[in-house]
Amino acid sequence: MSTLHKLPTGLAVNANPSPKHPHQLSFRRVLSRTFILALALLAMFAVYVLLGSYTVTIPDFFTIVINHLTGGEKIPGASFIVMEHKLPRAAVGTLIGVAFGLAGALFQTMLRNPLASPDIIGISYGASAAAVTAIVIFGASGAVVSAAALGGALGVAAIIYAISRIAGNGGGNRGNAAGNRLILAGVGIAAALHAVVNFLMTRADIRTAADALVWLNGSLNSANWERAGIVAAALLVLIPATMFLSGPLRMLELGDDAAAGLGIRVNGTRLGLVVTAVALSAVATAAAGPVAFVAFLAGPISRRFVRKPSLPASALTGALIVLAADFFASNIAPLILDGTVLPVGVISGALGAPFLLWLLVTSNRKEA
Repeated sequence: MSTLHKLPTGLAVNANPSPKHPHQLSFRRVLSRTFILALALLAMFAVYVLLGSYTVTIPDFFTIVINHLTGGEKIPGASFIVMEHKLPRAAVGTLIGVAFGLAGALFQTMLRNPLASPDIIGISYGASAAAVTAIVIFGASGAVVSAAALGGALGVAAIIYAISRIAGNGGGNRGNAAGNRLILAGVGIAAALHAVVNFLMTRADIRTAADALVWLNGSLNSANWERAGIVAAALLVLIPATMFLSGPLRMLELGDDAAAGLGIRVNGTRLGLVVTAVALSAVATAAAGPVAFVAFLAGPISRRFVRKPSLPASALTGALIVLAADFFASNIAPLILDGTVLPVGVISGALGAPFLLWLLVTSNRKEA
């Protein structure tokens, strides 16, 4: 029982104040751990730019950037490496990581299924099939391949959504793209598109197939300031849209009936979430290819760290995964593999599978 003390004025003061509300404590914990993720991303960005096969000191880095912005004297070699290679590559890696992280978290939260990510439900395969078609059949490269990937991802997403709605018309939940139907439709289309990609690869000559294979694995080799600007401009539109839909998204977690009872237009909200998530994934895939497992893992990893689903934490985690994987692929893998530089998607895919198994084992232990 709380002890009351009398002040000289006659007022009673509780010597044992009640603890703060659990929701307030939970919010502060999420906020503090998200801030830790932001610091970790900032540190990884600095490591990526300053260290590696070509190291740059901190004073030289600021000198290079300031001189580049003011038109001052350049440091031979170092200025080009930092401003035309390291910084744009780190910027594109961060931006696509944010996009993949948000896309995966939106799908997984909206559909209440950890398998619901662009990697699994066919959106990445739609981008891949369109890009490989452009490379192999039309000999395209650069921006044309990115545009084809963007169109392929959006087109396949529209087909998956339409199929899931048609499949739901016969049931009690008429016209509603329910999570299981959307995932099953996506898995089926992904299998068909995977066969299309394999067929195109068998018909391509060796050089063309090699170019397509690099893109299919996900790579930041083509990163430049123009590409970073395009992805940044897309995120300036899509991140506010994600923030606007985050409130209704929390309501959808309660179930369609509960959300409708709270005044949420379930079908319209779900369509908006699907369009936003698909656009995030499509923009990132068009910029760097289908970087494996980033969208799949960002949500579960961030949820384990902050102990609660969080879109900002998922975005930061996605960027951290991409930068760490590409740093390993570009600087550490060549030391192990006699100079072979790997695409970032090879590392994220190789590390993603065992991490998923670890998540499965630990979750089973908790449920036991």
